[in-house]
Amino acid sequence: MSIVIEYDSFQTTDKSPFGAIQKLSDVCFKVKVHASDTIQKVILHVAQDGHWDTEHQVVMDWHDPYYCGEFTPNNASLYFYFFEVITANEQCFYGCPDGGYGGSGIIYNKRSDVQMYQLTVVDHVEPIPKWYRHGLAYQIFVDRFNNGNPDGHINNPKPNSFIYGQKSDLPMYIRNNKQEVVRWDFYGGNLRGIEAKLPYLKQLGVTMIYLSPIFEAMSNHRYDTGDYLKIDPVLGTLADFDHLVAAIHAAGMYVILDGVFNHVGVNSRYFNQSGYYDTIGAEQSTDSKYYPWFTFTKYPNEYDSWWGVTDLPTVNKSNLDFQKFIYGGKDSVIDYWTSRGIDGWRLDVADELPDEFIMGIRQALDKYPNKVLIGEVWEDASHKLAYGRRRHYLEGGMLQAVMNYPLRKLIIRVLTGDLKPSEWWLELMTLKENYPKTVFNYNFNNIGSHDTERILTMLHNNHDWLQQAFGLLFTMPGVPCLYYGDEAGLTGGKDPANRAYFPWDTADTVTQAKVKEWYQWRSEHSWINEADFAPFYLCDYGIGFVYWQNNKQVLVVLNTSPNSREVQTNDFMLDVIPSNLSAKIKKCLIGKTLDQSAIKVIEDF
Repeated sequence: MSIVIEYDSFQTTDKSPFGAIQKLSDVCFKVKVHASDTIQKVILHVAQDGHWDTEHQVVMDWHDPYYCGEFTPNNASLYFYFFEVITANEQCFYGCPDGGYGGSGIIYNKRSDVQMYQLTVVDHVEPIPKWYRHGLAYQIFVDRFNNGNPDGHINNPKPNSFIYGQKSDLPMYIRNNKQEVVRWDFYGGNLRGIEAKLPYLKQLGVTMIYLSPIFEAMSNHRYDTGDYLKIDPVLGTLADFDHLVAAIHAAGMYVILDGVFNHVGVNSRYFNQSGYYDTIGAEQSTDSKYYPWFTFTKYPNEYDSWWGVTDLPTVNKSNLDFQKFIYGGKDSVIDYWTSRGIDGWRLDVADELPDEFIMGIRQALDKYPNKVLIGEVWEDASHKLAYGRRRHYLEGGMLQAVMNYPLRKLIIRVLTGDLKPSEWWLELMTLKENYPKTVFNYNFNNIGSHDTERILTMLHNNHDWLQQAFGLLFTMPGVPCLYYGDEAGLTGGKDPANRAYFPWDTADTVTQAKVKEWYQWRSEHSWINEADFAPFYLCDYGIGFVYWQNNKQVLVVLNTSPNSREVQTNDFMLDVIPSNLSAKIKKCLIGKTLDQSAIKVIEDF
């Protein structure tokens, strides 16, 4: 191959504007081509996702030293593009590297081998409430946080369950020979318990509380909803809930509820396999008004369920009656709870809710001012494929943010040495390029949740790494959300070990104090939420990033190697940072020794 092609999607000299754009916006592409024989044509190929037969071809014009072309997308969607170069003797193609990363690409000899660059196009810029944009979140698994009854009694214990002898007991399940949970376990955390600990959360620096499901259910986690319109009696009463919401708001905080609308419990009011409820459930009769909500393959014992878990029958989200119940009617689930004062929803398994269903929820939520809708997505949500369908929930009018599990993965892998600094940079830049700016800036960040192993366990009980993880969580773009007890030193592997009771009497006070400092730091630097941001790396041993806005700057750098390192002149990879700022970063760091155990934050350098 005698052709050399230069193009970097991260550079605004090559593609402008950077990253995701609004529909009907012009995108300018510039590419350099060097060849040993005459270049006859350079073509930009752009196709809208799913419309591969109507590909746009733009013959690029020569403006020394670039071949230039423009494209204007008409629709909010994903678009994919690549370049074709034709010379007198050769033809080749230029696309992104294997894995779908942005940045510099590679040459392909065959059109069929080309991996195309992604161009995210949104309908409009999503409004994001200020309280959320500047929020500092905390996730509470309600049963495991605190019991607010003065005598410590458990509210309304459930039949066929057990209550731990001591709060320090480690969680476990009682399973049958099919590995199904047959006795749910409870510690007795409740809504009054959360209210009693609001001073603790306020002192820590929390401004936003995300609660695990609180609606009536059989399990302790309550993702098997039994009744969407009833508080689980173990947690308290509707009056307790209203009192808690009022207390949260009085403390200057906000509350987000967990909406589980993809599936219900097998013993719910709607399916009612056990006959627990006084309604006629779908499993009891084909005449049930709930029967059309579900898909039976062999009535009544075989039906669609979430990932084959028969305790969780999947609801048909296309059913108009179910849509009306969740978001379409004046007494819908969304309206009922939002009208009681909650500030937002987190949608469980958002990938399994059709875009139209999410849009309906958002439209119901938008009737109330300053609310937020967040989705549970584990991958890069800008191009998520679920059940063979592309999800468009970040392109406008649906989700405003998603749980940022990709960032969690980046943090853990770079700290444990599983990811090179250059790989960390590339993956982070690709997320920045793919996501709408509001999503990248205000994603719901986490380093742990009820669905993951505890962060300290993931970091092999290395407390230096733990502090670095906290530091990255609170200094990187997005809304930081801490999983309850991580600040107290809780450990634990996969569910149920990651759901222990909060160790109020034996908490790691040193870690708590450091986490409080990070909450305070982020609160004092809320300007970074709207600032320009760019990451960089140092050779094979360090990562960093910089924020700048007007005359304010913050530089964050971390040595991810096992040894102290002195920063050398040639260690820097600062490609996406403005030259004047790059010079200041070099001047600040060259000759400095970076310790391997601490994250370094430098202001106004």
